[in-house]
Amino acid sequence: MRILATIKIALRALRRNKLRTLLTMLGMIIGVGAVIAMVSIGNGAKSQIEAQIASMGQNVVLVFSGSFNRGGARSGWGGAGTLNVEDAESIQREIPGVTAISPESRTRAQIAAGNQNWNTSIQGESMDYFDIRQWPLSAGTIFTEQDVRNANKVAVIGKTIADQLFPGEDPIGQIIRVKNVPFIVVGMLIAKGLSVQGQDQDDLIIMPYTSVMKRVQKVTTLNTIIVQTAKPSLLNPVQQQIIELLRQRHKITPGKDDDFTVRNQQEIAEMATAQSNTMTALLTGVAVISLVVGGIGIMNIMLVSVTERTREIGIRMAIGARGRDILFQFLVEAVTLGVIGGIVGIGAGMITSKVLAAQRNWPALVPPEWIVYAFLFSAAVGIFFGFYPARKASKLDPIDALRYE
Repeated sequence: MRILATIKIALRALRRNKLRTLLTMLGMIIGVGAVIAMVSIGNGAKSQIEAQIASMGQNVVLVFSGSFNRGGARSGWGGAGTLNVEDAESIQREIPGVTAISPESRTRAQIAAGNQNWNTSIQGESMDYFDIRQWPLSAGTIFTEQDVRNANKVAVIGKTIADQLFPGEDPIGQIIRVKNVPFIVVGMLIAKGLSVQGQDQDDLIIMPYTSVMKRVQKVTTLNTIIVQTAKPSLLNPVQQQIIELLRQRHKITPGKDDDFTVRNQQEIAEMATAQSNTMTALLTGVAVISLVVGGIGIMNIMLVSVTERTREIGIRMAIGARGRDILFQFLVEAVTLGVIGGIVGIGAGMITSKVLAAQRNWPALVPPEWIVYAFLFSAAVGIFFGFYPARKASKLDPIDALRYE
């Protein structure tokens, strides 16, 4: 009963100064709200990046041409034609655990159909590409192994190409011209929409890699080799074996730089999310500082409250209240300020994250554990910053307190 009575006295004291109580909680509300909003937006961005990486397919290793150093000049990924079809065939033939492979040749070109034209991305791939990327068709069929062997003039197009070149028409069986070379549309991909970077994933044409190399680009080298392994545990072993095989094939002696770059899906995901994680941590750190400032505000107001209520404290002690009762009363007031501010801040943070997500077209995910963390942290702030004023109040001498003016 003594504890319940002390809690009622503490809550009654807070209600007597509603405006001051609200302003004191404001620091906690802003701090907790900022933490929740930043973590929510950061996790949403991370999940979007992870979804984009997952759209590459499962258990993927990418081999890029370039990344070499010759005569002081260093090339980046895809910066030089250092891979060829024989490299891809050797990887598929000699490395165990490889289930699918797609040599890739990429370019951009102006395409035309009838009186319509469009500038788009052109990708040369093998027929395994669609299984690796897990990208089904909405109409038609993919090209065949025979189309790849014979460099046939066939193409699978994205939804954007169909809308731009064949508005209101069925694109299957239509002719598109790429650098004056006619290609027959045999299939149309299911729409995927925008990527994390805001690029239209459906604005592309996929052809047999042999057709792109011979008929469009007129080159003998590849930009990339996409490799799929049987299971995730094989990613690192297969990656290392690819490096060893290509160094041997390209006659790269020990101590010399590779003229290619090999990355697995896990590494790409880590690189893609590193910047997002850094920014989230930085913004969350700033928000936590505002929480500490809110805690200092609680301490300041509680010290003022102790000073204002010195006579009240003396009267309570005179009629039998002990020091721990006074300590508990002021701790309850401080914790109440922190907890209520934390609860309102959690709601404000979730609303803010949703508003920002809607305005900027960002995803916003609030991890449930962070709601618990924010609640517990706000309570801890109330206890930490309220303990000193509460202890000061509990140590007052009743006689001096009663004489205080």
